[in-house]
Amino acid sequence: MATANPEQTLMLLKPDALRHSLMGYVLTELSERHTGLCLAAAKVARLSRLLAEEHYAEHRQKVFFPSLLDYLAGRVHYPDEPRKRRLIALVFHGPDAIDRIRALAGPTSPAAARQERPGCIRALGTVVPVPDARGGVLCQRMENLLHSSANSADAEREVQLWFKPDEIPPLLRGYDTEVSDAHYYYKDGQLATAPVRGGACLAAPGDVAWKNDLAALRSLSQGQPASRSLGAVAAKYLLNQADEGDC
Repeated sequence: MATANPEQTLMLLKPDALRHSLMGYVLTELSERHTGLCLAAAKVARLSRLLAEEHYAEHRQKVFFPSLLDYLAGRVHYPDEPRKRRLIALVFHGPDAIDRIRALAGPTSPAAARQERPGCIRALGTVVPVPDARGGVLCQRMENLLHSSANSADAEREVQLWFKPDEIPPLLRGYDTEVSDAHYYYKDGQLATAPVRGGACLAAPGDVAWKNDLAALRSLSQGQPASRSLGAVAAKYLLNQADEGDC
């Protein structure tokens, strides 16, 4: 896309958006006609626990974390219909992509969205109480239909968390890639540099991967600190695998 300094951003259509048949409306609002942005990648995914925990890693120690994972994974809206537990991940590409998508989405809180931006997408969301084991109210969960990257650092982390380079057309890749010169396999939370029976191949010689991912894998394979966790690298390679263990 021939634009000066284009950005990328991740957008997730959460299970509540799909449950309430809002996909068509949301995609229309996010279309190139309304945003001036190019849709660079899209996928339907059933969320794994690994990816859910990495996506919301900053909330890992908070009391509402388990409820948040259940919500994003679709368990809340489809408790008895596992096949319907999915969401849609999108990557938008273009100038001011982060701010443009966030403006259409609106404030994080549906209540604030209705008051401050009544025409935005999240104005259609809601807030529901989360009960504790004794029937009291543990906290409140915002069912706000969408997730969108908050800033450029989050966008880079989130796009690379959800998508492999080969899922984005080369001319629309917003981040550096590199050709792997080594084997990297993942199994049961462990990294290996040789094929492992039952393991998932993260990269093999000749494979194109995110440069940041390969840098992390090299460091981790040598027992050194890395800029991102093994889970953050591996999660997208395990997405939708039947034996991965759903969130």
